[in-house]
Amino acid sequence: MKNFKLITAFVIISVLGVFTVNAQTETKLGGFLAYGTEIENVGIGVNAEFPIMDKLTIAPSFIYYLPKEEGFIKVNWFEFNANANYYFMDEESIAVYGIGGLNYSSVKVSYDGDNPFLGENYSSSEGRIGLNLGAGANFNIGSKIEPFAELKYVIIDGGQLVIAAGIKYKL
Repeated sequence: MKNFKLITAFVIISVLGVFTVNAQTETKLGGFLAYGTEIENVGIGVNAEFPIMDKLTIAPSFIYYLPKEEGFIKVNWFEFNANANYYFMDEESIAVYGIGGLNYSSVKVSYDGDNPFLGENYSSSEGRIGLNLGAGANFNIGSKIEPFAELKYVIIDGGQLVIAAGIKYKL
């Protein structure tokens, strides 16, 4: 139920961002693959980009990292991001932006089975709030589909570098 509330809040924030669109810039929706250095695993993500003023966009995203097993322990991790992208270079073929924002990461560790130290079943989860700092680039290929790449560091317990690449669709 806790995760449902977070997803609902994320959707509401994203929808509200549509109403702040500046006619000079396009709203974008996309998907991507990411790699997180703390979890050491690949994630699948969705993102959006809503312009709010010249050179500034609100860019919410969600990343679900593939479940990981380390011995008899299972790890599940996902993150919500509420970023602002500032475009400091916007040429015909490439647009480069800085990333700053908030991160919410949820990590669940579980064990199902019989172990003399852990017992039969064990599960624990934790939510953490952090800050995102990074940079990205959109590549204009002359269509409504726009490839992009991002590199951000999540300032959180343990920290995590996230490398992402995917496509955005211009609405």
